[in-house]
Amino acid sequence: MDAAAGPISSREVTYAAALATRTRKHLARLALIAFVFTFVAARVVVYLIMSRRVPDLYLYVGQTHVHHLNYGIFALCIAGAVLLFDPRTLGHLRACALFYGVGLALTFDEFGMWLHLGGSYWQRVSLDAVIIVGALLTLVALAPSWREIRARDLTVALYLLIAVGAFVLAAEDLVKRSRLIPELQQLEQRAPQ
Repeated sequence: MDAAAGPISSREVTYAAALATRTRKHLARLALIAFVFTFVAARVVVYLIMSRRVPDLYLYVGQTHVHHLNYGIFALCIAGAVLLFDPRTLGHLRACALFYGVGLALTFDEFGMWLHLGGSYWQRVSLDAVIIVGALLTLVALAPSWREIRARDLTVALYLLIAVGAFVLAAEDLVKRSRLIPELQQLEQRAPQ
C-alpha cells in the first residue's frame, strides 16, 4: 500500500468487495455456459456415433478407446495450472472459467464410469451428477451473496427445493416406466467398438 495515499476508506472496501462479487459471478456464468454447451454437444456426438449417423470419431490408443472424461481431466488440470502458475489477468480468468466448464462437463458426463469401469455410457448416475454440478454452478452464478439473503429468500428457496424434489421424483418414475434407457443401452451395444 502506498503510504502517501492514506488509509483505505470503507467505501473503497465496499466497492472492491462488490467488484470481486461481480467478477466471481461473471466467471461462474462463463463456466456454466461452457458446461451446458459441452455436455449437450458430448451427448449429441456420442449418440450420433453410436447410431452410426457420423463416422467413429473416438480416439483409440492401440485397441483402447480413450473416453472423453480423460479430456475433461486434462482441461481441469490446465485450468488449475494456469490459475496457479500464470499471472492472473481477467483474460486468463475468463479462459480458465471456460476451460473449467468444458472439463467439468466432459468429466461428469461419464461419471458413471468412475464408479463402474466398463459400464454403459448411458448410466443414470452420470446424468444425476451433471444435474448436481450444473445446479451448483447455477447457484454460484446467480444466487445473491450470503450478506444479501433475507428471510423471504430462504422461504422461496425452500419452496423451490420442494418443487425440484417433486419434479425429480416424478421424472425418475417417468424414466423407470419409459423404454428410453433400454433403447439407448441397445444402441450402445451395436455401436462401433
